[in-house]
Amino acid sequence: MTSRLEKQLGKLPQCKILVAGDAMLDRYWFGRVERISPEAPVPVVGVERSDERLGGAGNVACNVTSLGASCTLLALTGDDEAGRHLAEIAGRAGIARELVAERGAQTTLKLRVISQNQQLLRADFETPPGAGALAEAHAKFAELLDAHQVAVLSDYGKGCLSGIEKLIAQARAKNIPVLVDPKGGDFSRYRGATMVTPNLKEFEEAAGAVADDADMRRKAEELMRRHELEKLLVTLSERGMVLFARGGGELRGEARAREVYDVSGAGDSVIAVMALALAAGLEDADALAIANSAAGVVVSKLGTAAADAGELAAALRRDHPQ
Repeated sequence: MTSRLEKQLGKLPQCKILVAGDAMLDRYWFGRVERISPEAPVPVVGVERSDERLGGAGNVACNVTSLGASCTLLALTGDDEAGRHLAEIAGRAGIARELVAERGAQTTLKLRVISQNQQLLRADFETPPGAGALAEAHAKFAELLDAHQVAVLSDYGKGCLSGIEKLIAQARAKNIPVLVDPKGGDFSRYRGATMVTPNLKEFEEAAGAVADDADMRRKAEELMRRHELEKLLVTLSERGMVLFARGGGELRGEARAREVYDVSGAGDSVIAVMALALAAGLEDADALAIANSAAGVVVSKLGTAAADAGELAAALRRDHPQ
């Protein structure tokens, strides 16, 4: 029998989401370690296979389309091999691409070397965007707003969301809700956002160390009041997540993972589901339950990943049998 939450899940494919921000290419090299290098006391990895996935804002967009909804990804890349691969992967995922390829810039690339399911090394390649490319991306954001129901701004601190305040103001002037995945403790940059989705570390950077649940509630209310935020969704790792609404509303959701394999990308899944739920008109309690189950699916996978509609429906049946 189809549960109530499964029926709510069926509303999500009708939605259109705009995702803008720091997109990156996640590259994985997998291999075996059978000896230590004679040159230095480090393992030698015999690379046997590789994989490439969308990271950052790209992974948020992938989570949207994996649930059957429409998504446009607006991001800055370099005019390079990594940027072309990022565009190709996004296309295969059914994501509409609005990518500003900047000549001479480097697409943000994270290279991970993995052996026996353990990450041995991560190497990052990136350059900050130039003013011209940034202005072009911001102009495209204004043009794209009218064709979408909700905007997600995915901030990984790579520079693509410099001037994010203007983007939020543009969206809110058109009555389009804006969800922000934040970076750093300065939440004044996100003034006026509909929802900000920090993890506990990010929340404490912005609000101060949390002593207990009551203290978190007070600090969340103060953050929302000070920065004119409607809601804060704080993810708490193995303790689930809590959604605060300005004026006193609070909802808690327990973590739903049966096995935690890799937590990278779980926040991307959560904000994608919350954006879709908002666009579909779901109640906060239902949105939180679906987001919790989606996060439980994603953390059971290696690396940045997405939950598809079938996996999420199965997780909802498991997590909410009635």
